[in-house]
Amino acid sequence: MSAAPPPGTGAGAAVPAQGPDGPRAPLRIVRLANFVTPSSGGLRTALGELGSGYRAAGHEPVLVVPGAHASDELTPQGRVITVPGPRVPGTGGYRVLTDRRRLTRLLDGLAPDRLEVSDRTTLRWTGEWARRARVPSVMVSHESADGVLRAWGVPEAAARRAADRLNRRSARAYSRVVCTTEWAAREFVRIGARNVVRAPLGVDLDHFHPAQRDPALRDRHRGGAAVLLVMCSRLSPEKRPGRALDALAELGRRGVRAALVVAGDGPLRPRLTARARAERLPAAFLGHVADRGALAALQASADAVLAPGPAETFGLAALEALACGTPVVVSELSALPAVVGPAGATAADHGAAFADAVEHVLSRPEPARRATARARAERYGWPAAVAAFLAAHDAPPVGGAVSGHAAPADGATMAG
Repeated sequence: MSAAPPPGTGAGAAVPAQGPDGPRAPLRIVRLANFVTPSSGGLRTALGELGSGYRAAGHEPVLVVPGAHASDELTPQGRVITVPGPRVPGTGGYRVLTDRRRLTRLLDGLAPDRLEVSDRTTLRWTGEWARRARVPSVMVSHESADGVLRAWGVPEAAARRAADRLNRRSARAYSRVVCTTEWAAREFVRIGARNVVRAPLGVDLDHFHPAQRDPALRDRHRGGAAVLLVMCSRLSPEKRPGRALDALAELGRRGVRAALVVAGDGPLRPRLTARARAERLPAAFLGHVADRGALAALQASADAVLAPGPAETFGLAALEALACGTPVVVSELSALPAVVGPAGATAADHGAAFADAVEHVLSRPEPARRATARARAERYGWPAAVAAFLAAHDAPPVGGAVSGHAAPADGATMAG
């Protein structure tokens, strides 16, 4: 690990990529994340891939997450420290790091060269810790604050005011704010934040591949239906999972024989399964699918994947589906239209619109729509994503060769 950054390289300052005598030494990048469980989806995947990429670039990643019991282990993504944290009611098992005194002692002992935080709410105080410790810090915006508030029923004007207050505090607290899409960066650009950078996420193009398509699996899940739809999502209000059932019901009314398979869990699962039974909808709920091979096979075997979340800032599950050669129908309110491009279709936030989009996708010749989906996903490999995040940290590879860069958000500049 390198020495602590010298004066002038604390929060808000950019650190040179090289020292006077050549490449910098490996950096200890301590990452803090809340709302991560063994069964969580996109965030857990991103943390694992980025950690593995930081290690491959010669750095020392350390991930700190909440859990039921304390643990400290070495993993392919680096050192993972679990700190006991309480469950958050109504979230389906999510925990948070709440013991500031304990976490402060841990950070002091780890002596990071860089701090990366994936929670702008309960962990925002760590930006001040980094400032006092003269450690450059990054906050990763994994969700749209006003989008989440609107999804929870807060009126648009009130959601925007609350999000702006939260985002101003977050932008002030950290050296840089990383957003995965231009859409995600807009809420920071509109408040005049000038320390925003963009760094896309990625997808494992070898694992998620059209070759995972399994006709037997497809036949088993679709039963007598002609169309197989899949949704891979956490079943919580901000993800709008009920839209998938709305679309399924509407397709049935139109005479389209479709079946839906839901991979994911969350607090809304009992309500959704009860509704499917009551309305006799052909929907199967698999819960969390831990086997990545089984998940890839499911996505590759579908005719279309639904991603109805209106507050998604990137959508890893959607990108994985594209990599499997399956088009995705997404909410027009989210960042996903720019991610999926011509490889999918967008829909307004109601069931009829999602049904329209499904029919539009299925009207394209299957070979063409599957080839377009795969080609779109190939724009998003993890090596480029890792390079972009390392650029946001001013942490070039020590000995490896990771390419790519983080682009400043429109109208914003890098910190420093």
